[in-house]
Amino acid sequence: MSDKIEKSERAGIMAEKKRTGDRGPDGKSIRTANKAAKGNSAGGDISKKRNKRRKKKSSLLSNIILVVALGVFCVSAFQLYKIFKGYHDGRSEYDKVREVALGDVNQEESGEDAPQFTVNFDELLKINQDTIGWIRFTPEPSIINYPIVQGKDNQEYLHKTFSANENTLGAIFLNVDNSPNFSDKNSIIYGHRMRDGSMFRHIQDYEDKAFLEANPYFYIYTPDGRELVYQVYSMGQIVDTSESYITEFASDEEFQAFLDMTKQTSLYDTGVEVSVHDKIVTLSTCTSASDNHRFVIRGVRVKEEGNE
Repeated sequence: MSDKIEKSERAGIMAEKKRTGDRGPDGKSIRTANKAAKGNSAGGDISKKRNKRRKKKSSLLSNIILVVALGVFCVSAFQLYKIFKGYHDGRSEYDKVREVALGDVNQEESGEDAPQFTVNFDELLKINQDTIGWIRFTPEPSIINYPIVQGKDNQEYLHKTFSANENTLGAIFLNVDNSPNFSDKNSIIYGHRMRDGSMFRHIQDYEDKAFLEANPYFYIYTPDGRELVYQVYSMGQIVDTSESYITEFASDEEFQAFLDMTKQTSLYDTGVEVSVHDKIVTLSTCTSASDNHRFVIRGVRVKEEGNE
């Protein structure tokens, strides 16, 4: 009897093992768990691969952005270098021209005891046959102390210096339609407004009436030995199509109307009188307002010395 009971218990245990199979302590199938673990492992590997791809793409994009940024920086740096080199080269060139033309640095002095200002036009003409004069402000803006040329048109010297070098400073030049001996009713002289303060940048200082009162005159010297003295009587911002650029007048009445316009459009009343018997010079430069705007100052000839 006991043998039968013992056999029955063994049979029950075997049946239970077959029923439960390989299960873990939590009652779940070990095979199923293994499959799930393998599945999770495979999923993890795929996720890692995807993350690696994302990192590679992100790294590649970052490198591209860095290369582009470096390229932009290098181009910008090169452009700045060209600008500053152009300024430096232009200033150095005009310093050398002054040494040739003026010689004695003491000519920069002003006052009764100062030596007479003279220009060596023979040497200037050896450098540039287009030389027709020299313009000078004293006491200020003393930086305006340059040769004047007249080209075959009003484009030639926009980016060509006195010594015929390509440079953004260009040259100070007389309007192509004007007489080179400054005999016209209105002679127009052009010069760039450079950021380093050179060329005609400082004629805009005449916006301040106190500056005019301290510096009312500018001087033009000619190859035939004349010194022409001009008193500033009008200044202001105009457009490049303004009547200020008229150089020929059919009658005294037409010229008088022109003179009235120049006084009416001046930033302020200078108190300087002008008449149809006078000759004026208009100095013109660009402005920061727009490409179509110009700043001009106008001077009336009040004195002439030297040969006719």
